[in-house]
Amino acid sequence: MHHLTLAEISRALAAKEFSAVELNQALLARIKQLDTQLNSFITVTEELALEQARAADARRAAGENGALLGTPIGHKDLFCTEGVLTSCASKILEGFKAPYDATVVEKLAAAGTVTLGKLNMDEFAMGSANESSHYGAVKNPWDLTRVPGGSSGGSAAAVAARLLPAATGTDTGGSIRQPAAFTNLTGIKPTYGRVSRWGMIAYASSLDQGGPLARTAEDCALLLGGMAGFDAKDSTCVDQPVDDYLAALNQPLAGLRIGLPREYFGAGLDARIADKVMAVVEELKKLGATVKDISLPNMQHAIPAYYVIAPAEASSNLSRFDGVRFGYRCENPQNLEDLYKRTRAEGFGAEVKRRIMVGTYALSAGYYDAYYLKAQKIRRLIKNDFVAAFGEVDLILGPTTPNPAWKLGEKNNDPVAQYLEDIYTITANLAGIPGLSMPAGFVDGLPVGVQLLAPYFQEGRLLNVAHQYQQVTDWHKQAPAGF
Repeated sequence: MHHLTLAEISRALAAKEFSAVELNQALLARIKQLDTQLNSFITVTEELALEQARAADARRAAGENGALLGTPIGHKDLFCTEGVLTSCASKILEGFKAPYDATVVEKLAAAGTVTLGKLNMDEFAMGSANESSHYGAVKNPWDLTRVPGGSSGGSAAAVAARLLPAATGTDTGGSIRQPAAFTNLTGIKPTYGRVSRWGMIAYASSLDQGGPLARTAEDCALLLGGMAGFDAKDSTCVDQPVDDYLAALNQPLAGLRIGLPREYFGAGLDARIADKVMAVVEELKKLGATVKDISLPNMQHAIPAYYVIAPAEASSNLSRFDGVRFGYRCENPQNLEDLYKRTRAEGFGAEVKRRIMVGTYALSAGYYDAYYLKAQKIRRLIKNDFVAAFGEVDLILGPTTPNPAWKLGEKNNDPVAQYLEDIYTITANLAGIPGLSMPAGFVDGLPVGVQLLAPYFQEGRLLNVAHQYQQVTDWHKQAPAGF
């Protein structure tokens, strides 16, 4: 059963080939057996999962037949889940059990999904390798000596290893798409405001967006349909009808105009990955698409702009973690100032402290105009580049990452080198547009992803192109050895 995709599981449950309880018991046993190799879960919610599975079977017996009813998923451990540890992979949220469900968790539970657990991640979603977690690094099932990408590395590793068919993730600068590329998955970052952020613990509020990780575009369409939609509790959530993503999958690609930004193919891109990207282009041409060279002239400024804006927002968002109301508190504080200082010094990891310090500096008196304001102006230029490009083409295609997954620990002493791995993904977050990564082959046995970008609220177009590509290729069907 563990080899079935989410869509295949949905059809099998509807056909009563097995029950939700039988399926989820099998996957829980698999997690117990294999996750010691990966460290992809922070919390396994066996009791909750079996309770939800029994409820799903009862709903089906009563005649209900929802597409997600009884399907197993996991949640990245920054989605608040009532009564379950929600840690953001940080010591500072030690022992915190959320008193409510995030909107994403609530919506998917109402649709009948079964939560198998909470998945490991970079601490407070800050990282590209899933090595900054308080609970230890996650390992890539394709090569246990390598990173799975971050910050949604636990979600990616668990799905790639067939511990569950799909999982939620979040993407602030590529944290769904980059792990998807490193683990041979499909992952989509929706348009900013398409999925509610209420109950999703914030890193950078103007950049964060939740989305699904799965093996196929069809599975992502199924899960995104359950996640997306307006939420009055989130002031950044857009009140716009949700498209029928499944219905969009089978549209023909004839006449589709694809743009290839020349800035994507310069120095820094592994030539073997460039070859994989061009092979995807050739397949899409056979399906009826046309290709055009375009330019995104301000892409070179994206990383410095992002690493001012995101840490600035993080320094504000993370000020609430002070040991007073919830989570970790230092022992025997001498006074309030000592409580704040020692709780935060002991509770936050090195990468989180680094970004808080950068952000606080960028927002400080005398530096706001020089750094933060200038970064926001660059952000507008990047957005304008995309608006202009989408006047010429329907879709932008390129590599998801400049290199395959690197060795665990390889970039720990050089954070800038790790930041540069986000060069192709962060522009979508700065502009707020949707982006998708899909499997495109292998380099030295390691998965490679290709990224698709589309205009606002065109997630259906991204999923359509990925699905059509997956009908004529089988990269997405390949599984890591031993899993």
